[in-house]
Amino acid sequence: MLQWIRSILFSLNATLSMPVIGLAYAPWAMFSKRGAYAGCRAYARYVMWSARWMVGLRCEIRGDIPQGETLIAAKHQSFLDIIMIYNALPLPKFIMKNQLKWAPVIGQYVKRMEMIFVDRGKRGRAIQKMVEEVEAGRREPGQIVIYSQGTRVRPGLKVPYKVGTAALYDQLGQKCVPAATNAGVFWPRRGLFRRPGVAVVEFLEPIEPGLPKAEFMRLLENRVEEASDRLLAETNVAHLYTPE
Repeated sequence: MLQWIRSILFSLNATLSMPVIGLAYAPWAMFSKRGAYAGCRAYARYVMWSARWMVGLRCEIRGDIPQGETLIAAKHQSFLDIIMIYNALPLPKFIMKNQLKWAPVIGQYVKRMEMIFVDRGKRGRAIQKMVEEVEAGRREPGQIVIYSQGTRVRPGLKVPYKVGTAALYDQLGQKCVPAATNAGVFWPRRGLFRRPGVAVVEFLEPIEPGLPKAEFMRLLENRVEEASDRLLAETNVAHLYTPE
């Protein structure tokens, strides 16, 4: 019961602090991309800091943090893994659904940071638009982050990887860094309960450019799923997420 109370208070804290921090940084963010990045980083760090003392949830980054122009194909289980990846990378550029650009506070920031928007309801056009916008944004080095399964996925659940990642990998000609996580164990994609423990995002061995698309997708999925299963096994509640 106590953890439930702490979880509800933390959720309120994380929700209400977003517009507060967003408005505090707005004068800088309105005129500066740097200001927008700083505001979002301040929010990410505040949420991770408050999670530690409010619900006993620590955040840990493992592996070599990608630098420069890199494609990152990440496992997505929770809002928490977004926060952790954003805070870890020097200049992250997330590929996100088009509707977010119209969201209050968030929309103004993501547009200022030149995030990459796609319409997930039109799969073929989404991939084409994704590639076009990535190409248009290559004037400034950054780390392009794509969630290869297209949505948040419950820990232990197997969901097919979408071909958009392979299209980007082929078009960009850059190495791809897979990223695994167990964040969904502690911060589920639905509900308010937050478990204490250590949420991990792990950057894995890069996949070099030039592989055929099918081979690339097979290698990416194997690396991310194996590492995410290993991180899940490290938790003391892994049995709750084991498929029957």
